Parts: sequence; structure tokens; C-alpha cells
Amino acid sequence: MPTFAQKLVAECLGTLLLLAIVIGSGIMGENLAGGNIAIALLGNTLATGAGLVVLITIFGPVSGAHFNPVVTLAFLFRRELTLPAAITYIAAQLIGAVLGVYTAHATFGEALIQVSTKLRDGPALMFSEGIATFGLIATIFGTVKYKPAFTPVAVGLYITSAYWFTASTSFANPAVTVARSLSNTFAGIAPHSVLPFIAAQCAGAALAMLICGWLFSKTSETRYEPDHLS
Repeated sequence: MPTFAQKLVAECLGTLLLLAIVIGSGIMGENLAGGNIAIALLGNTLATGAGLVVLITIFGPVSGAHFNPVVTLAFLFRRELTLPAAITYIAAQLIGAVLGVYTAHATFGEALIQVSTKLRDGPALMFSEGIATFGLIATIFGTVKYKPAFTPVAVGLYITSAYWFTASTSFANPAVTVARSLSNTFAGIAPHSVLPFIAAQCAGAALAMLICGWLFSKTSETRYEPDHLS
């Protein structure tokens, strides 16, 4: 049974690697795409989806592989985490996310300290973030209920698709959103846009918790153990 310290390190390290993948693949995609944004986004998408499958698989048995404050809040809502544990998880995720951005910058010889200037504003993007986050929570609730071993693949596939069917390219993660404001690269988001994104993510997650909590409540006797997400 992992200790709580091991769980926190897993959340921090997993989120760090996730942001290194998101930011690093965005930089690489933009460098190689010759100005073709679609090609750059495709590279960013495939790397992120594939990386999520691996990260959830390896860290899931340790911490549950949340890497996302709204996922942690969802399991708090399910009473599978205590409030102090959830708060500490979120702190570890935020620290890991920021360190992941700095790791990607160092990998590509970028200035470590940056602030994004890429505005991502407007009702369509906010609605997109709500939908993206709703779908992510629904994916997790559904797979851990019926097919927990498939969760890493399901989450990776969902995020891969959501990069393309949402106008916002599916951040669906407050820690990722905050951290991406610290990178003035392809995957960045201006600080001005961060709070509306997070508000939309929280709204989408809350709706998913209510609907999916009811939808999946009595259709199976399978009980999810949070330390064995994968």
C-alpha cells in the first residue's frame, strides 16, 4: 500500500511530466510545422494523448493518477478522498505543473520564466472548456465503474479527440491552465484568460459529478478503489 508521501510525489511527478509533454510537444510541433498550425496541433495532440496513457498507467496504482484538481475534487465528491488529502493533492499538482513548464523550457533552450500573451477569450471557448471537462469526468467515472483497466487508454483517447472537437483545444484541467500561462509558446494561455477557463472547467466538472454520480450509482455493484485507477 503506497504511503501518502508516495502518493503526493506521484501526483507531483505525473503532473510535471504531463506539462513537459504538453509544452514540449507544442514547441516541437511549432518548430517543425513550417507555420502550419494544424500540423503543430496534431503533433501536440498525439503526444499529449499518448503521454496520458503512459502516465496514468504507471502512476495510477500509486496515487490514482489524477494530475488534475477537478478530478481530485470529483473523488472528494465521491467520498473517496478526505478534504485535507484533496487539498494536498491539488497543491502537489500545481507545483508539478509549474515545474513541468520549466522542464519543457529548459529542454528546448527557452527562457525558463515566461508569461503567455496568447489570449483565449470568448463564450465559445468557455463553453468548450465546460464541455471538455464534463466529458473528461464522465470518461473517468464510467471507466472506473465498468472497466477500470481501460481508464488510461480511455482518458488518453478522450483528450486526443477533445483537442479537436472543442474550440479551446480542451485544457480541462485548472493546474494545466495555470501552468500554461507561464509559457509564451504554442500551448500558452494569457493570464487574463485563466480564471474564465478555470470557472468553466469547474462548472463542467460539477455538472458531470451530479449527472454521472446519479447515472452510474446503482447500475453496478463494482466498487472503485482510488489507489488502483489503472
